[in-house]
This record gives sequence, C-alpha cells and structure tokens, in this order.
Amino acid sequence: MTEQSLGNGAVLCSLDARGVATVSLNRPDVNNAYNGDMLDGLHAAMDLVDAQPGIRVVVLRGNGRHFQAGADLSWIAEVGKRGADANLAASRLTGEAVQRLNLLRVPTVALVNGGCFGGGTGVVAACDVVIAAEDAIFAITEARWGLMAGIILPHLCHAIGVRNVRRYALTCERFGAHAAERLGLVHEVCRLDELAARGEQLVDALLMNAPEALALTKRRTLAVSGNDLSAELMDQLIAEHAARRQTAEAAEGTASFLQKRHPSWYPGPRD
Repeated sequence: MTEQSLGNGAVLCSLDARGVATVSLNRPDVNNAYNGDMLDGLHAAMDLVDAQPGIRVVVLRGNGRHFQAGADLSWIAEVGKRGADANLAASRLTGEAVQRLNLLRVPTVALVNGGCFGGGTGVVAACDVVIAAEDAIFAITEARWGLMAGIILPHLCHAIGVRNVRRYALTCERFGAHAAERLGLVHEVCRLDELAARGEQLVDALLMNAPEALALTKRRTLAVSGNDLSAELMDQLIAEHAARRQTAEAAEGTASFLQKRHPSWYPGPRD
C-alpha cells in the first residue's frame, strides 16, 4: 500500500491492491478543521482518483478524535481580510471540493467519528455511503459565526430534506449519530471500535459490483434527482459565500470564536 502526503500534509491518500483509495483528513491538532491546505489536498486526492481508472472505491476518514470540525475560523478570518478576488478563489476552492466529491465517478464511503460540523456535514452529504460511530456529533454551524452554509445547502437538502435543513441550519444545534441516521445524513450507526471493520464490509460489497455499472448508476441517480447542480447555480453559491465572509457580521462571529466570548448580537448574559 502506498501513501501520499497532499496539501502540505493536511490530507493523506493511500491506495491498496484492490483499488481502494483511503483519503484521511490529517489536521488532528485542530480537529481536522479545513483550511486552504486541506482543500488543496482534497482536490489533489480527487485528481489522483480521476487519473487512475483502476481506483474503484474511495474511503474518507478523519485522523484523530474527530472527523471534520468545519472551517478553521482563524483561516476564515484571515481570508476575509484579503479582498474580493481572494475570497472568491477561497469559496470556489471550497465549493468545488464538495461538488467534485459529490460527482466522483467511484463510490465514496465516509467513516465518521467524533465531531462533524459545518462544512463537514456537507462533505458527508456528498458521499454515497456514510457510517457513523455512536460518538459522532453533527451540527450545521455557519450562522453561529456570522457565515452562511450556501455552498453545501444543496447537498444537505438532498440528504436530509428542506424541512430539516430549515431547523438545523437556523438553530445550529448539535445532534447525535442516531438522530443523523433518522434524518438521513448517515446510513448506519455502529460502535466506535467497529467503525473500520464495518467500513471494510461495505467496501467489499461495492467491489463485488461492476465498476462501469456503478459509475453509470451514480451519474444517472444524481442527474434524475437534480443533485448534479448547474454551473450557473455553483457560481451564484460561490459568489454569495465569498461575499458573506467579508461582512462585519462574519468578522464579529469569527472573532467571538477566537476570543471565546459571545457575539455582540447575543442578547443574553455576557460571558
């Protein structure tokens, strides 16, 4: 098995003899929060998949205690100060990473443990099969920090339905693995110590099926459900995402996180 370090080590990608690529998010010191390096690494991993027709399944996992804690808000705050072009580029890098994962020609299996917040929920919504450990916790948190989850809302709406998105993207409340299963964000819940083995069982089931038939089934399923997204809609979502990051509200929200205090818009007791 070979392993490559991508995005300055923020993503690791290994490939075994069966054609199974394991993509590991690798910023455990910040709970695998994504930044530019991680996004570059994810794109590089998908470039490898696209370039190697022998790859048949992708397994996505997080190193450490958590799957993916959403955006690295220190990175978000820094990008927000760079100007319109830099923010558009960052939002495009983010939005296209999730959409490329959604459209990837091979089946994708996400193995979720610990926290899965913000953009992490969009990532799992874009995967074909999602297995969560009992300790997994989910939340669509962008609005809490003055941001907006626009570039992942289409994927979340298809995964859990508009009604549930209207609740969880507005309250930003956390929900557990079994609630995520009931909502449709994950397909199955198992014990943490069984997560890797259950993932292997599903990978083996996918390898039993014809590769071209799987690719066609996935592509047609996305098309008939409207989950392939038009280029025009993607551009709108990216522009809106970039503009929101540059607002005073987003600056206050990210500052409140970094300073470990309530945001100015909260009317309740002060910290």
